[in-house]
Amino acid sequence: MDPIRRNILVTGAAATAMAAARRVFAQQTGQGGTAMSFYEKGPVRIHYEEAGSGFPLLLIAGGGLNSTISGLTRGGPFNPIEEFKGEYRCIAADLRNANTGQSSGPLEIDRPWDSYTDDQLGVMDHLRIDKFMVMGFCIGGPFVWNLLKRAPDRIVAAVLAQPSGWRPEMPTLNYDNNMTGWGPELVKRRPDITMEMVDKFLTKMYRTNPDFVFTVTRDFVRNCRTPVLILPDDIPAHPYAVAMEAAMLAPKAEVSMFPWKEPKERIPLAVRQIRSFLRAHRPPSA
Repeated sequence: MDPIRRNILVTGAAATAMAAARRVFAQQTGQGGTAMSFYEKGPVRIHYEEAGSGFPLLLIAGGGLNSTISGLTRGGPFNPIEEFKGEYRCIAADLRNANTGQSSGPLEIDRPWDSYTDDQLGVMDHLRIDKFMVMGFCIGGPFVWNLLKRAPDRIVAAVLAQPSGWRPEMPTLNYDNNMTGWGPELVKRRPDITMEMVDKFLTKMYRTNPDFVFTVTRDFVRNCRTPVLILPDDIPAHPYAVAMEAAMLAPKAEVSMFPWKEPKERIPLAVRQIRSFLRAHRPPSA
């Protein structure tokens, strides 16, 4: 065979194999049998996974800025993917720049909360999902409120489990936690990011206007018409008072029993309440 033709064929075969490998990699199995993929926009690359079928349910893990899909499958009081994939199309993603995740992007110092919400809405747009439900744990609470502010017509109902909030007696708690538990490891991995940048990012996120649920005002919650179910916690990062204040303010809010995680025998009852809430607000055609 002519050497030039042989090189062309070999190169073409290699390119075909690489493309096939990319497709396989993009759809490989993730946590708990979920389908793993990536959404990319400019310098942002978000790792997300899907499981189940039915009306879309966006799941946001706890863990602060180290929120990842594994926080849903291994780190929470229950595994919402396993609980709800039988009825819903569950979608979850690693937070941008979470140290144990596969998502990456720039630190948008002037708009930290909105940059994450961009990613969450971007994944749903990428999947061509218009209306959906959302359930967030821990930091997922502020994210849910920001989603309700940014996309009120798209979210049918929301669940906030052990939501984060601001405690006046511990005003720098969330900033401090992420300055020690997130920033240093991020800087090690990303030579383009410095601790000075991390400080500015977290200051804007947690200290510039620290109050309530961080992302929205009490007036917003008071006027929010989306049904929400709140499952309060009572640890420093998840203040009971803030969760209950939000539940009292939101006109279509429901609240779980408290405590719902202890003793652990109560968790299935809380999950049943979530399931009933989601079913009650799922669109009839879904």
